[in-house]
Amino acid sequence: MADRLNGYRILILETREEAQFSRLLTEQGADVLQCPMFTIHDAPDPAPVEAWIRRYIDRPFDDLMLMTGEGLRRIMKVVRRLGVEADFVAAVGKSRKFTRGPKPGRALREIGCEADMTTETPTSEGVASMLAGIDLQGHRLGLQLYPEKDHSVLIAAITACGAEVDTVLPYIYDAQAAEANILSAIDEMAAGRVDAIALTSSGQVRRLLEAASAHGRDQQLRDALAKTPIASVGPVVSDELKTYGLRTDIYPAHDTFFMKPLISAMSQSLGKSAPRARAG
Repeated sequence: MADRLNGYRILILETREEAQFSRLLTEQGADVLQCPMFTIHDAPDPAPVEAWIRRYIDRPFDDLMLMTGEGLRRIMKVVRRLGVEADFVAAVGKSRKFTRGPKPGRALREIGCEADMTTETPTSEGVASMLAGIDLQGHRLGLQLYPEKDHSVLIAAITACGAEVDTVLPYIYDAQAAEANILSAIDEMAAGRVDAIALTSSGQVRRLLEAASAHGRDQQLRDALAKTPIASVGPVVSDELKTYGLRTDIYPAHDTFFMKPLISAMSQSLGKSAPRARAG
């Protein structure tokens, strides 16, 4: 139903999926306040990514584990620059393909491939649990990593299953570039000009708290969040909030942890009260 969020101002802290999330909210009538949490850049040294691609083509991995859709898209950017797209896609087609949640699956479909299995829980622990139930003995497994995450436990878990792990990190985050955006978002919440903040990853929670602390505004952020409904996309985000002593006010129903169910939950919750008055 259109305009279910008409007049409500929603703060989103998204980057990779920011445009899609903003569009979906706008279609429901929301006034979207966007706050990019970081800037994404290609890996500063392309040589390891190029070498990983060539190893894949020369001897396709038995298995491919994709942690993010952004990762595959960045890899494909290098693949196309090298002029080996057909060979690389053919190699990917020969591998069993596993994805952490639905986003990497969408990126796979963009190159004409499908995931063979997707984690029920989109976390590193969920990946480890899924792969533990699969025969990996003697397999070569290509593992796409993402920044600002210690993957050593996951790599050790896959290795313990008998696989040889070959990793690639195709992009990095530039968090400092977005600090002004984060501080401005805190000001908007503190002034009562935000009806809800929507969180879609645990990294957003950490980044928000870290930026506030770095600028001596931790208490201001906590006071602002105390009067701003917090919408969480799922259990990973809610657990991260709990780690920092923060609550979840709005949560998708029926274990459907995606953007549309989150928006539906916000519509139902916020619709019980009128949008806040806007200060000058």
